[in-house]
Amino acid sequence: MSKVRVRFAPSPTGYLHIGGARTALFNFLFARRHQGAFILRIEDTDTVRSTQKSVEEILNAMRWLGLSWDEGPYYQSERFSLYQEKVQQLLREGKAYRCYCTSAELDQKREQAMAEGRKPKYDGTCRQCGEHIEGKPFVVRFRSPDSGATTFNDLIKGPISVQNDELDDIIIQRTDGTPTYNFVVVVDDVEMGITHVIRGDDHVNNTPRQILMYQALGAPLPSFAHVPMILGADKTRLSKRHGATSVMSYEEMGYLPEALVNYLVRLGWSCGDQEIFSMEELIAKFSLENVGRSAGVFNPEKLLWLNSHYIKSGDPQRLGRLLQRHLERMGLSVPRPENLPAVVALFRERDKTLEEMAKSAAFLFRDKPEMEEAAEKKFLTEANRGLFETIIHYLEGCEPFTHDAVEQCVEKIMAETGLKMGKVAQPIRVAITGGTVSPSVFEILPILGREETLKRLQSALALLK
Repeated sequence: MSKVRVRFAPSPTGYLHIGGARTALFNFLFARRHQGAFILRIEDTDTVRSTQKSVEEILNAMRWLGLSWDEGPYYQSERFSLYQEKVQQLLREGKAYRCYCTSAELDQKREQAMAEGRKPKYDGTCRQCGEHIEGKPFVVRFRSPDSGATTFNDLIKGPISVQNDELDDIIIQRTDGTPTYNFVVVVDDVEMGITHVIRGDDHVNNTPRQILMYQALGAPLPSFAHVPMILGADKTRLSKRHGATSVMSYEEMGYLPEALVNYLVRLGWSCGDQEIFSMEELIAKFSLENVGRSAGVFNPEKLLWLNSHYIKSGDPQRLGRLLQRHLERMGLSVPRPENLPAVVALFRERDKTLEEMAKSAAFLFRDKPEMEEAAEKKFLTEANRGLFETIIHYLEGCEPFTHDAVEQCVEKIMAETGLKMGKVAQPIRVAITGGTVSPSVFEILPILGREETLKRLQSALALLK
């Protein structure tokens, strides 16, 4: 195999969709598996809908997923002179022609063809019109063969063949001189030396037309592999009604990139019964032969399970840094970031996303706890004044302020007051967290630190009724 060169070519008319991310991932893994090149190309020929904001969103999503590209990003909007040169080449060689038919005339032809039971493709009126009519608007059409068949072996779907008389003389340049999608894709893939075109199977109908253009340009054909689409649970095309479809929405919801990568690659590709893969394993094992032909069904519960796995097994230092972003998005400051790994360890077994973890841990970072009314009425009472004073006394002298030292202080409080653990720990918990449910106070207090712990206990003491 010559050096593999693949490309991911998104249109910057919105965010990076889950389906696009999987296509990018398959290209990335294929390139890395074969020590090839992964090229990023921005297909922004739709100048009306393409935006720089969308470009940035796509690039950010790819960086977040860890899909680093080797070349690019190339922008089609900067390559129009090349496309116009290739259009002129095809015109000179008689492989394309100017079409002067108006929109109204084309609509009439289409309606007549449908009324007569014919396929509503262009009837070739201008095919033999060799002269250039000065001042009259025209498009440029590609001259498709009248007979024969265009056949290719899809690396996923197998052999595909289309009769050439089924194909239209498609427009390759509009009246304003701008090129069209099917043409610029071929020109770019030829110029960039693309060896494998791995893309969604919504493009499979374009492939025979594009193959004819490769041949017209005298270029070698790449290999084609069309990846089945992703469906929602109702077996319709994945859309917002099935949940988030933007890659970065998952980052905002507290998913880890490795979880989304792991999930997307398994949504259409298999390697025995293995479910969990590192990026290194994926690169070593990925192959197009193991990509299925049927559409994948997006399962949010499976993605959540994978995310939970990566949260439980991930590096607490890294997860702490990621958690800080979610806390700050909630408007909370993190005065002691060095404590975040301990926060992660505290909540990682129960919370499946970083967003959940941020909500669970929010009480640690608020200026004061948000008191639950029932908890306040039950535990912040005048009857507990002496208990709170004793708690404050012992914790003031607790040194060092660690899990074991705090536990020993509570045992001394229990011995002095004659109360059992629940009767001592629960008032502390309410004063510190505002509620009756939380991780162990022996774990919470060292994270808060002595100063903040005593401040909250003093505030609780002032609330006693």
